[in-house]
Amino acid sequence: MSASSLAIWSPQALAALRIMTSLLFMAHGMQKFFGFPAAAPFDVALFSLIGLSAVLELVGGILLLIGLFTRPVAFILCGFMAVAYFMAHAPEGFYPLLNGGELAVLYCFVFLYFVFAGPGGWSVDALRQGESAVTRPAAGSA
Repeated sequence: MSASSLAIWSPQALAALRIMTSLLFMAHGMQKFFGFPAAAPFDVALFSLIGLSAVLELVGGILLLIGLFTRPVAFILCGFMAVAYFMAHAPEGFYPLLNGGELAVLYCFVFLYFVFAGPGGWSVDALRQGESAVTRPAAGSA
């Protein structure tokens, strides 16, 4: 497979990354709010720091899932994950693998990537800008 033949599919690959990341991220908010797919290991008060995180996870996840306001939402979620890491994980030790913060770091950098890369194909943002929902360059262009 050549780089140019793979590049044709990069908008769809970016969209797949966005969709799967948002589904996994939304699960954290759904767990806190609805006890699904498993009950949260703690009580969640809406007007608390955990409640705010549940709102960001659920609403931000939904917006990323459909690809609406992708860049600003990803920017907010990137900052949210950085704060979550430094508040909850970094005090437990330096190494993310040891302090349980590797997922927060990974989400932070994936969201940062979305800030610069945008939503990819299959997004409301693409439709709002008059582009087709599936953007793919013509064969032979790279």
